[in-house]
Amino acid sequence: MNATELANQASARAQEALTLAEQARRMAEAVQPMAEAASPFLYLLTIFLMACFVGYYVVWNVTPALHSPLMGVTNAISSVIVVGAILAAGMSDSVAAKVFGFLAVTLAAVNIFGGFMVTRRMLSMFKKKGG
Repeated sequence: MNATELANQASARAQEALTLAEQARRMAEAVQPMAEAASPFLYLLTIFLMACFVGYYVVWNVTPALHSPLMGVTNAISSVIVVGAILAAGMSDSVAAKVFGFLAVTLAAVNIFGGFMVTRRMLSMFKKKGG
């Protein structure tokens, strides 16, 4: 293969790329009115609902043998959320940040406590102290 053939092939590929780019531009222009018609709230609500369904089915199908280790991981994540929420609530001058920080601390604490209750670790902690 000589240089002229390579140049001709490169030119043909460049022309194909231009044709594909033009098709992609026309497709984007055709889809744009549909994307603008959907409100951001509806878009985010759809994502939230899909995440709820996926999360429900993932958690529901976890075998009991894996439940305790998974709860331990989510409790560790929640403890990191508690630390971040305390920092957000304590270091901010904004009332909204303090409210959301307090809410995050409360919900993460409920998650941690619920994880201990489900895995019965809280009961074992009390039994060891008392007996």
